[in-house]
Amino acid sequence: MKAKDLINKSAEELNNELVELRRAQFSLRMQHATQQLNKPDQISKTRRDIARVKTVLAQKAKA
Repeated sequence: MKAKDLINKSAEELNNELVELRRAQFSLRMQHATQQLNKPDQISKTRRDIARVKTVLAQKAKA
């Protein structure tokens, strides 16, 4: 996910994206806890994506 792609989305779309990413993060954490996760780096990638979305939402709120 690129920041440029996020900037073009509306606030509602970003909120929906945030909800989806948080669900994915929860799923990844549960898979990790039960040793079913094959790619542990996905957890950190999802966290970074969540941070990107939150950053863009904060920028839009200021503007």
